Amino acid sequence: MASIPVPQASEKLSGPTAFAPYLDTVANIFHPVTGPVLNTYGRFHGWKESMGLVQPGTVENLTREVQQVQLANWSFDGARADVAKVVSANPAFQLTHSFSLGSTTRPPAYNFGAIFANAKTFLQGGVDGSGTVTMRANQTWAPTDITKVQAQLTNKAGQSMLQVEHDHLGPHYTFSWKSMNPGILDGTGIHIASLLHSFSPRLSLGFETVIQHPQPSILETATSYVAKLTSLPNPIEQLTPTVPGQPAPFYPSWTATAQLQPSGNVQATYYQKLSDKVDVALDLQTIIQPASMLGPAKREALATLGAKYDFRMATFRGQIDSAGKIGMYLEQRFTPAFAFLVAGEIDHAKNASKFGVGIMIESSTMTQEEMIAAGMLTPV
Repeated sequence: MASIPVPQASEKLSGPTAFAPYLDTVANIFHPVTGPVLNTYGRFHGWKESMGLVQPGTVENLTREVQQVQLANWSFDGARADVAKVVSANPAFQLTHSFSLGSTTRPPAYNFGAIFANAKTFLQGGVDGSGTVTMRANQTWAPTDITKVQAQLTNKAGQSMLQVEHDHLGPHYTFSWKSMNPGILDGTGIHIASLLHSFSPRLSLGFETVIQHPQPSILETATSYVAKLTSLPNPIEQLTPTVPGQPAPFYPSWTATAQLQPSGNVQATYYQKLSDKVDVALDLQTIIQPASMLGPAKREALATLGAKYDFRMATFRGQIDSAGKIGMYLEQRFTPAFAFLVAGEIDHAKNASKFGVGIMIESSTMTQEEMIAAGMLTPV
């Protein structure tokens, strides 16, 4: 008996379906419109790729390098002690105890904190002696999307807050949205939208819009414009081979930023890495304020110059501004687990000064072999 041929799966799928004539008709109707649009987008995308555009980062981190050099995030006064215990390296889990005493700006305080982090999740929480609870969480959904949440709970009226933020990092741009104390039903709160786009390998332009919506009947907006100019990557760096066991050759780099605020004030910064151990940063801010019930008109400017030096077991930061204020911060590590801190500031215009000392102690429940495997210690 002759066998009956059985059609293969590919033969079953290759035949036309009942909807094919209708789909072809719809495609033919819209092709005169969609065809040129898609072709134009394809040419535009190819043109952008040929320009060598880069990922510019976020507006919030526009002056991140300058903040790492200047003392605003490092200086303190009085006495402080930070004790950290590393429980695990992968995933990272750490417990912290922070003590402060004798500060001129706040009473003695204690804070207990915990940190958990892995490749995609970062969790940080803390509670102080007054019962105030703070938390921060970052979740990386994909290399292009990051969600951040911050919150504070306290018994002080008006000081509890919730902040939700999301960053979308495109190949040549970054869009960010931030909401502080958002109202789910009426949309109240403070909302911030920002966009930073690369227009060349060196130049990025963007804006940041603040939407204040404290009540359903009140809505105010203010927009700032930002620009970022960077040095070009050194082509010799890409061609120079790296010798195993030796550090890569250093090539100077710099970043300049400018921000035009809605009030007409301008903030400009300049950061340059002079060597692999020396960074300098300059910050210029104009203060233009019209006469009002709060005070007379003001037209001033403040320039701040800072430098950071990295030594083998120490980091020194120094700063001076045009108002006559001089400051310094020293972090001296005697061992990888123990550091001594010294901070000071003198304001000649106000004839005032402040001074602070502190220690940082880190301990671990891990063995020496585990710490070397995790990269926390250098093998001898």
